[in-house]
Amino acid sequence: MSAEPVTEPTRNTRPPAAQAALGVGVIVEDGRGRVLLGRHHSGTWELPGGKVDATHESIAAAAARELREETGLAVDEAAVEVIAMVHDVIGGINRVSMAAVVRLASGDPEVTEPHLISAWRWTAPEELPSSLFDPSAQILAAWRPELGIVHPPAHVLRIAPDGGRA
Repeated sequence: MSAEPVTEPTRNTRPPAAQAALGVGVIVEDGRGRVLLGRHHSGTWELPGGKVDATHESIAAAAARELREETGLAVDEAAVEVIAMVHDVIGGINRVSMAAVVRLASGDPEVTEPHLISAWRWTAPEELPSSLFDPSAQILAAWRPELGIVHPPAHVLRIAPDGGRA
């Protein structure tokens, strides 16, 4: 009897067709409870953040990297708390934004990408501008729903601290 040839399954080795974008928005809270917002050249205000690299980068690592790249503020990945996943659809692509929180005792953000952001400003959550970048508004609303932040519809999945362990 001849043995049948062994073929390796290809299901786990082929990437799926791209149909989603994954990013992270970082709520940076200072010692006075204010949050950090950047003034984009388009006129909107936004949280630091951006895409999660497709290099096995964790959400927390992406948050720390984006914060450092965009503001010059350095935090350890372990200081990043991922609190929620926000999902909406733009142009037929699923947009998944992870909401992360970092607390800093002090820090002076720098404009490191002047082609995108003209200024960073610490703002009390109760005094957020109405001209928020949509994903930032969604993330801030997931963080503090009682603030009544107006934003496009999104699905929110809250993430329990410590992975839900008691």
